[in-house]
Amino acid sequence: MAEQCPTWKEAKAKYLEENIETRRGNYFCKNNFFTLEDIPTWADESKEVSSSASVEKNGLQANRDLNSKISVWKGDITHLEVGAIVNAANSRLAGGGGVDGAIHKAAGHFLLSECKSFKNGCPTGDALLTGGYKLPAKYVIQTVGPMTHDPALLSACYANSLKLAKENNLKSIAFPCISTGVYGFPNRDAAEVALSAVRKFLECEVSSVERVIFCVFLDLDLRLYKELLPEYFPSCGDVTKLD
Repeated sequence: MAEQCPTWKEAKAKYLEENIETRRGNYFCKNNFFTLEDIPTWADESKEVSSSASVEKNGLQANRDLNSKISVWKGDITHLEVGAIVNAANSRLAGGGGVDGAIHKAAGHFLLSECKSFKNGCPTGDALLTGGYKLPAKYVIQTVGPMTHDPALLSACYANSLKLAKENNLKSIAFPCISTGVYGFPNRDAAEVALSAVRKFLECEVSSVERVIFCVFLDLDLRLYKELLPEYFPSCGDVTKLD
């Protein structure tokens, strides 16, 4: 008699029980994955960046503790070995194109099966936790960005994803550029919303997170984040913290 195929619940439970070496043997990308040690923090990258204009513009103080929690990385989010990667999902959680399709393809069919278990999908601005399956990331946080230029709803995507990570003791999280592309949110505005939301969260919950990675795919977004980061996370130079 043929062995019965596992359900998504069984596959998820098995994956979460495995040690890191066993999980690595089942990654879709084999050995082509990146750990936190492979990705420099903003604190490391910004040592020689002057922060005076940034502090004056947004009234934000330089804080190396916060800067050490932030990274900007250009590459494939499905190759990141982190606590959770965030998926820019649609409200039906049905998979799709872009980063959504890439994450579903990399994770395998169990991810879509789990997503279908949420009968009401996911409202815009909310976030839900699903398994990572064949991804290097242990979990996938599904969030639905706005299809209109609504900064409050986009900010909620970041805030609710970070809150969910904290509630599940996930110490590292990687975000794609939510709502840009086919959803039409202007790239610069989206980056500012993302940086502002993450800064606000970290100021209250810095000890709950080891790393927040802004994972970009386009050179345009990399340039925008590198340009805007000093405004939201001013450089400390050699100063540990400014009070």
